[in-house]
Amino acid sequence: MIGFLKHFAGAMALFGLQAAPALAEIEEKAAIPALSADLSDYAYPFEVKRFEFESQGQALDMAYMHLPAREDMPTILLLHGKNFNGAYWKTTARYLSNRGYGVLMPDQIGFGKSSKPTDYQYSFNQLALNSHTLLDELGLEQVIVLGHSMGGMLASRFALSYPDTTKSLILLNPIGLEDYLDYTDYPDISSAYERELAKTGDDIISYQKANYYDGAWNDAYAALTVPLIGWQNGPDKSQIAKVSALTYDMILTQPVIDDFENLTVPTSFIIGTRDRTGPNRANKKPDVEYELGQYDTLGERAAGLVSNAKIVELEGLGHLPHIEDFDTFAPALDLALTHLPED
Repeated sequence: MIGFLKHFAGAMALFGLQAAPALAEIEEKAAIPALSADLSDYAYPFEVKRFEFESQGQALDMAYMHLPAREDMPTILLLHGKNFNGAYWKTTARYLSNRGYGVLMPDQIGFGKSSKPTDYQYSFNQLALNSHTLLDELGLEQVIVLGHSMGGMLASRFALSYPDTTKSLILLNPIGLEDYLDYTDYPDISSAYERELAKTGDDIISYQKANYYDGAWNDAYAALTVPLIGWQNGPDKSQIAKVSALTYDMILTQPVIDDFENLTVPTSFIIGTRDRTGPNRANKKPDVEYELGQYDTLGERAAGLVSNAKIVELEGLGHLPHIEDFDTFAPALDLALTHLPED
């Protein structure tokens, strides 16, 4: 492992993570080392702390990174997507921290370095409660909540459940802007588990290249696949597949879009309009003509459901604007951060 880290240190410099193989070698999945369920050999860009708590009768461990705020600046709670962990917020976190904001980046239960129970009832309400409990532990009474992808569904549920804790809500290319089971057939958890178990490193790269980056690929994008491919190569592959199936089920069966009209906090949408992410697209119902994941119309439609919403559309960017083009994303983030309750 030490030789691996030294050899590939440069490719991960952008994220400050454990070194990753160069692009050509990433595409040869054997180049990615085996990683355990807790990513113990995968370094994060900031100090990782642990929050131990009990939930559903189980002792759990939530990993998180916390950059404290300066003076009276607010803290921003960053919620990651399904195929990611808190580490991919590195550039965003440094940008915010340099401006005095506090930044809190938890790995949700089931993700990243946190506990991954396979007999846990995963729900957005439960993950929101876990996150709120962490805020209580840290003495943070109110935060700005920013969620990306699946984290956008979680952020929405958090704001709905804890409006007094949510100063404002920012949704960055969130999934859940449509109810997927309105258009697709439900895949049971067992079939989802088998699909996850059968995934290869090449499958992971192909999916992200096609769905996130419009066919483009580079070392920065490849670096984000290291934990996923490392899990596929590692000793806990079955555990990871089961948890992934359970959290995928959560996405399909716990829609948030129908509750957007109940959001009471200032809400901003930052939408890369090239995004075409559509969970469960492969199981579209017969004779359904509706096309999932049309973010060039989904964002505006969703914003229209929220009483106090603003939207910034980023033309030419896809599912991960903060990774694909941070210089374009940053002004949109600045604008969203000004959308706060009136005093």
